Order: sequence, then C-alpha cells, then structure tokens
Amino acid sequence: MAQQTFDLYRRITRLPAGKRIFSLLYSLKAPYFATVRPNVREVRANYAEVSISNRRRVHNHIGTVHAIAVCNGLEAAMGLLAEATCPADKRWLPRGLSVSYPAKSSTDLLCIAETDPQQWEATPGDVDIRVRAIRTDGEVVVEGVIPVYVSMKKKA
Repeated sequence: MAQQTFDLYRRITRLPAGKRIFSLLYSLKAPYFATVRPNVREVRANYAEVSISNRRRVHNHIGTVHAIAVCNGLEAAMGLLAEATCPADKRWLPRGLSVSYPAKSSTDLLCIAETDPQQWEATPGDVDIRVRAIRTDGEVVVEGVIPVYVSMKKKA
C-alpha cells in the first residue's frame, strides 16, 4: 500500500487540477482528514506539505484554527511522507503525537512533515517524523514529532 498512494500522487498530479483531485481522493481514503480539507501541495521522499484553510468550521472558541484541526493537517502530511518514503518491503504505523503550540493559528496554514533519509535505514524500528504548521506570515504555530513504527510486511 505504501507505494500505491505515492504512485497515484505522481500519476494524478500530471493532470490539469491533479493536486486538487488527489487531495479529494486522499480525503476519501482517510475520511477524517476531510474535516480540514487538506490541499496536498507537495509529496516526495522525506518531505510532504499540505495546506489547510482558516475557516469557521475548524475554529475554536477564540476564533483561531483549533489545535486538533492543525494536528489533523500535520497527520495528513506525515501520512503522505510515510507513503512516499517507507521502503516497499516495510509498513508503517503511527505511535503517537507530541506537539507544542508556540503561536496562535490565525491564518491559513502550511503543514509540513520531514525526515532524513538515514532515519529510514535503521528500520525496522521507530522513525520520528518532524512536523510543523506555519502561518502565512511565516510564524510557526505548531511543531513537534509524530513517531511511526516501521516493520517488515508479512509475507503472503
């Protein structure tokens, strides 16, 4: 499955409106992501970014993007990175989420997930995927780590 999502991304994004189409398909595959309507901007090995809009549906009581909505966008980016990076003979599973909120999420956000290639060489085992959400003015509003456990796929 890991390579299937990345292969689909590469095929569909060649089409007109391909990123928009892929973003919709990604939300259908993982329906909870649809709550923040992630707009997939870039996916490659060790890097993924999605944007989420600052809209009322995802606001908290003070009118900013709710922290859990931001985490949803970060998880969407993390999943795309893992799909694009995890070796074909292995699988991945998130083990947690550790984030801090250094600033208010008061604009649309860019959610970024990153790893280094050598992190995947030590698998099976844990890979810590660095995540951050950035406001349109460049301020980081959420940052942290999503650890994923990478293991060998079961042989058929």
